[in-house]
Amino acid sequence: MKKIGITGGIGSGKTTVCNIFKVLGVSVFHADEVARNLQETNNYIRSGLKELFGETIYLTDGKLDRKKLAALIFNDVASRNKVNKLVHPVVKENFLDWADKHKTEDYIIYEAAILFETGYYKDFDYNILVTAEEDIRIQRVIKRDQTNREAVIERIKNQMPDHDKISLADFIIHNDEKHLIIPKILKLDKIFRNNGKTW
Repeated sequence: MKKIGITGGIGSGKTTVCNIFKVLGVSVFHADEVARNLQETNNYIRSGLKELFGETIYLTDGKLDRKKLAALIFNDVASRNKVNKLVHPVVKENFLDWADKHKTEDYIIYEAAILFETGYYKDFDYNILVTAEEDIRIQRVIKRDQTNREAVIERIKNQMPDHDKISLADFIIHNDEKHLIIPKILKLDKIFRNNGKTW
């Protein structure tokens, strides 16, 4: 079984790409969703976040105060790195357990917003980068999150730029109006099932 990593900046459309792979019968592990769940259910992570930010990082109902956490780490690289170092090893452990349950499949997908940043991409057979022009990404996020252009631009600035990710990716999917993504995904599906690497 091959392990494929998929990543892309905010608004690139990596979730759309993953959904197409799912239609093809491919199992997808959504690392960011798992991380959000673990932040509320895993005692090790809960304790770590409380140690970093205080008891009030969790609300009275036991749920993580995500707005507060986001505000605390948004412009604080050191704090953001501490949170990542706390959460990502547990996510990785969950992924390996999940992957073991799918070991009879030709390949599986690990989808994460920060894949190259953590260095975890090195553990995968292939890595796919989903890209789109920045203005398209901005419009997608504004529509999805009901936010404003300035807020989205700030979030993009806090992510690794695509030009740094391109050299680390095995395959690139341009997800915008100028490119058809389904034929590319069908080609990749064939490559991953046939052990080839011809684009």
